[in-house]
Amino acid sequence: MRQLTDSLHKSFNWVGILLGISLLTTMGSTFPARSAERVQVSLDILERTISVNSLEAYAKRGVVNNDLAPYIQYIRPQQQEQLRRILLKRLEVRPIAVSQFFNTPQAEILLRRLGQVIQTESGEYGSQAIQQALISAANDPEGITLLNVLRKFPASGVRIDLARGLQLADDLSKVIEQTNKAIAAVNEQATTLAVNQTSVQIAALPNLRQPGYFTVNKQTRQFQDWRRNRSFTADIYLPIPEGIKQQSTAAPVIVISHGLGSDRETFAYLAQHLASFGLAVAVLEHPGSNAQQLQNLFEGKAEEVAPPYEFINRPLDVKFLLDELERLSQTDILYQGRLNAQQVGVIGQSFGAYTALALAGAQINFNSLKQDCAAINNTWNLSLLLQCRALILPNYNYNLQDYRVKAAIAINPIGSSVFGKDGLNNINIPVALVAGTADTVAPALPEQIKPFTWLNNPNRYLLIMNNGTHFSTLAESQSTVPLPSPVIGPDPALARDYIKAWSVAFFKFYVANDPEYKAYLTPSYIRYLSQEPLPLSLVRSLSEAELQLALERPSPELIISPNRN
Repeated sequence: MRQLTDSLHKSFNWVGILLGISLLTTMGSTFPARSAERVQVSLDILERTISVNSLEAYAKRGVVNNDLAPYIQYIRPQQQEQLRRILLKRLEVRPIAVSQFFNTPQAEILLRRLGQVIQTESGEYGSQAIQQALISAANDPEGITLLNVLRKFPASGVRIDLARGLQLADDLSKVIEQTNKAIAAVNEQATTLAVNQTSVQIAALPNLRQPGYFTVNKQTRQFQDWRRNRSFTADIYLPIPEGIKQQSTAAPVIVISHGLGSDRETFAYLAQHLASFGLAVAVLEHPGSNAQQLQNLFEGKAEEVAPPYEFINRPLDVKFLLDELERLSQTDILYQGRLNAQQVGVIGQSFGAYTALALAGAQINFNSLKQDCAAINNTWNLSLLLQCRALILPNYNYNLQDYRVKAAIAINPIGSSVFGKDGLNNINIPVALVAGTADTVAPALPEQIKPFTWLNNPNRYLLIMNNGTHFSTLAESQSTVPLPSPVIGPDPALARDYIKAWSVAFFKFYVANDPEYKAYLTPSYIRYLSQEPLPLSLVRSLSEAELQLALERPSPELIISPNRN
């Protein structure tokens, strides 16, 4: 009985997690208008039944009925409270958003996985029933809670396959353990380098988190690429020299590429900051994968979050923008002599980081992509749900690199499969990968740490933001979907300060060719910059063999928990 109740407790946590993920699911056929009366929990040959009424009485009033009592007595008080929260936790999602997300290709994969654990009473996969329950709950005043979804399940009973659920949970635990080992190894190496490094007095260096000496002029322009029938908007931030900081040459150009479902405003803070240090900055908005595309999905005007051709269009957007900036620097009085579009840096986040890496020379690797996507039903790397959409593209060699790009920063990049090892090997310019240890969208181990070991060029950097999430560095925007604070993670203002300081140093050294900024690109400076609750680590080398040795070590005692996200 104790083993069964322990498994039951784990399953409630598991179901809560899966139901949260299942918002990205797909519509299916409908069921008769029924609602679940009981939850049947199965573990091998053992089966136990709890009525939904009992779960509701316990969650809402703390009443323990007879069919629930045998389980509750083995659960600690703290766990009991957690169970009640899981049952009543409401996901704040609009009904139309739920319905439209159910139409996305990525959703079908997630729902199929969830259906392996939550089934109909007869033991059939419950994916279609889960769809209808979620839609019904979303339209109910009580909203999407685990308890309400169970209520809306279109059958008299819900069967939870604990054996399969616990197997999936065990698989996830192994993934987390491997990630913790890798992060511990990087942190350990970074600490050793920082302690042993001899350099200038770090405390005496100017504070790059503070604005520079240039005033900034912002211009918003529309661009039309007639060849691709594609128009987009870009904000251009021009540094205005003052006093002794006169700038006699044209400013290098930094391009910022936003992530999926985002817009120009999310990195406006970074553009303003970089321009204050004498760098011209262009922040473009990618149609087809921006906040408007997400809104179109909600309204039924789009079929998915991003069409597969966005893997090609995004880098081509930047190429076209650079062409236009070169033209403006020769023909427009406002920009004449003030832009050096031959000396370019690119920084992007998530899908924007993919964009930056493609422009830096990474090539789409269809062989790697096919191999990884064949096992997509068994992965915990959610970014593959987007990466695998690139398989829709015609299989030939796309020329996405731009030789005007001299350095690139990729924040929370996706690309482990769409580029693979061979694709990333083609990058020959300075590149920095920024990872968050609590990133559950583009997890640090498969998407940043392993890909870092595949880079061959000597000027490579891996910056780890411990406890950072996929959204830590993003600023709020009026047009993007608001995110709850646990998803954003702790102290986003600190995370943005880190990115401001790192980006200034990286681009001033590698794009503006200013040697004064080399001292900032060191483990010792990063250690000096580092603060709780987002401690930083920086390494410049990590081989595949070294990473494999780290993964084979016993688990570290101190674990950076991914559950902070």
